[in-house]
Amino acid sequence: MTEIHPDQRVAVLTDSQNLYHSSQSTYSRKINYTALLEEAVRDRALVRALAYVIRADSPDEGSFFEALRDIGFETRIKDIKTFADGSKKADWDVGMSLDAITLASHVDAVVLCTGDGDFARLCSHLRHEGVRVEVMAFGNAAAEELIEAADEFIDLAEDEETYLL
Repeated sequence: MTEIHPDQRVAVLTDSQNLYHSSQSTYSRKINYTALLEEAVRDRALVRALAYVIRADSPDEGSFFEALRDIGFETRIKDIKTFADGSKKADWDVGMSLDAITLASHVDAVVLCTGDGDFARLCSHLRHEGVRVEVMAFGNAAAEELIEAADEFIDLAEDEETYLL
């Protein structure tokens, strides 16, 4: 696959829920999205940075969404769904996948910031289309099939002081 070079066009797709749960369960800390985006781009030409978030009516979420936009992310916001039995569901797997496939013809590399193994098939598809795929996640919370499907895996746990607040 293509190596990283300054003329590369890159898209960064961030599964904020996945990163949040990974960082909270292991470190009880929040993600440093500025550092995450800087590492994902690495002196390349950023085409799009998308952060997929869930609106759950928590007190600080509005300021969090605004902070993501200030950093340079476009936010994709989905409301959490509550079912009759009280269970809740909200994920962006299909939306992220569709955006990645749509962007594939406009970029040389896609960086997926998630540890969700459901994206392994997406990685394979993008690579088949000639797009370099990089995954950024905490290694202890990343699915092995996702790591194996990517051209490069960046383990956020190896530099937790950079990627955690």
